[in-house]
Amino acid sequence: MNFRPLAVFVACVIGCGSSALADGSSLPYGRGGMTFSQMNSIIRQYNQTGELFRIEGNCRSSCTELLAIKNVCVDPNATLEFHAALLKPNLPVDPAKNQQMASHYNSKLRSFVIANHYMDSWEFHPISGQDIIHKFGYRQCPAK
Repeated sequence: MNFRPLAVFVACVIGCGSSALADGSSLPYGRGGMTFSQMNSIIRQYNQTGELFRIEGNCRSSCTELLAIKNVCVDPNATLEFHAALLKPNLPVDPAKNQQMASHYNSKLRSFVIANHYMDSWEFHPISGQDIIHKFGYRQCPAK
């Protein structure tokens, strides 16, 4: 019995890091809940490799920070959900953390979410992938 393919797979899972498991997609991060440090690590990894990263499905909270990846694209059927950068819903909004989160968005999107008070509370505010592409200038993903 040849265990070599299994060994290669296991070695990659252990050694390749989270981006290998994510396979260039926001799907594993869609529910949010990750720290700035965790998201910045993923962003840095993709920015170093230049690999395409797809925002698809439901992408809420910290997942939206993945828009900072240089080679990011957005699926028109995706939904991105924005809210204040809160650690816990019962804590007051921290303007510095909001600024840090908003810095992951391009200037058009950043201005929009701030002007429309999307980052003033824990309430989720959805924006369609179509709007992220057409109103805010993010690139549409190529067909798979």
